[in-house]
Amino acid sequence: MEGRPGLHRPTDGRSQTPLLKDERGRPSYDMPNGSARPAFAARRSTFRSRSPDMEGASAVRKKYTYAGFFLLLSLVSFVIQTETAVYIQHELHWDKAYAMLYFTHGSWSLLWPAQLLILRLSRWRTPWKIFWRRHVYLVRSTAQMVESQDVHLTGRDVHKSPAPYILKKTAFVTTALTIAGGSWYVAVNLTSASDLTAIYNCSAFFAYAFSIPLLGDKLRFDKVFAVAVAIAGVLTVAYGDSGTAKHGGKSGGSVGGGENAEDAKNRTLGNVIIGVGSVLYGLYEVLYKKLACPPEGTSPGRGMIFANTFGSLIGCFTLFVLWIPLPILHFTGLEKFELPQGEAAWMLLISVLANASNLTIFLVAIVDWLIKGEKLAPAAIGGGLLIIGAFLLLSWSTYREMKEERRKKLEQDPIDTDDDEE
Repeated sequence: MEGRPGLHRPTDGRSQTPLLKDERGRPSYDMPNGSARPAFAARRSTFRSRSPDMEGASAVRKKYTYAGFFLLLSLVSFVIQTETAVYIQHELHWDKAYAMLYFTHGSWSLLWPAQLLILRLSRWRTPWKIFWRRHVYLVRSTAQMVESQDVHLTGRDVHKSPAPYILKKTAFVTTALTIAGGSWYVAVNLTSASDLTAIYNCSAFFAYAFSIPLLGDKLRFDKVFAVAVAIAGVLTVAYGDSGTAKHGGKSGGSVGGGENAEDAKNRTLGNVIIGVGSVLYGLYEVLYKKLACPPEGTSPGRGMIFANTFGSLIGCFTLFVLWIPLPILHFTGLEKFELPQGEAAWMLLISVLANASNLTIFLVAIVDWLIKGEKLAPAAIGGGLLIIGAFLLLSWSTYREMKEERRKKLEQDPIDTDDDEE
């Protein structure tokens, strides 16, 4: 037994050599301080290395990055949609308001497939089964958050299917959107593009007004002032240049000249219709926020994915349910159903693809100037500057409010990550 080495045991009773080596992925428990489990403590000590102020600012900036991108996209889209809709009904005389609404909102059904394709291309190396399972889980869990209005799901919430709630709210929200949006397409054939855009985008004021009782938002002076300035800009763009009518009269005689009695009557009726639609659209926006938006604290990426999915459901409901009024309108003679032909079909396709706010009022006037040679009046320039100023003021006020709310939430609940995003 002389060849057998002696046992050199450490004084603390533990072996110096770990049974599982480090190269197998397991860390050694032999630490200088003799602690057997340092990893968790070290992880917790660095978990909140950033203050709530930094966390809140980062999250709010990320939300505003998403919002800014889609704002620019919607600005361009809305201008194209407005100009093409006016051209189709005024110049090409394809004045089918409900059919145009049906095709436009029905196109929203493509939002989810397009989003899925983009997500898949960005994660091409991930196996399809894993990618699909994660995507379904993300959409389903977000829908459960929408129903419970809480980012922390209970066991009961997790095992409950969100499908009945989402389908019911889809029907309700889509009906509200169709009624509000229908007024826009009816008024297109009666009033001018500038009036149409100006009055319709007053929905921001009504949305804020409805959000106070329905969402419990606080009445803030800076927001009220910003909305008032925006409305002043809207009215200035639409009515400040009273000497000439902006394009849009049904007879075409209102371009660059005075209106005849019929055009003036149609314009007034169109403005009344779009005014009612503006109130209804403001209500729709608040109902969408209340019934179909994830709760505060949801990561921006998750919220964006769910928004596009819900938009696709709106498009599907439009295609498979809201076709019913088409034959009714046709047989009653209120709106004969005819598919657009030639140029009207191409312009409608452009309008549908562009279908995606107050800055668009100014942009519509600029497009009229660039394409149709209608010079910008001082009222249009002044009103546009008022709208831009109001938008910046409202954005800054909202940014400060979101940042403060986010900071308070992080102080109460420090665990908030973006690991749930696609």
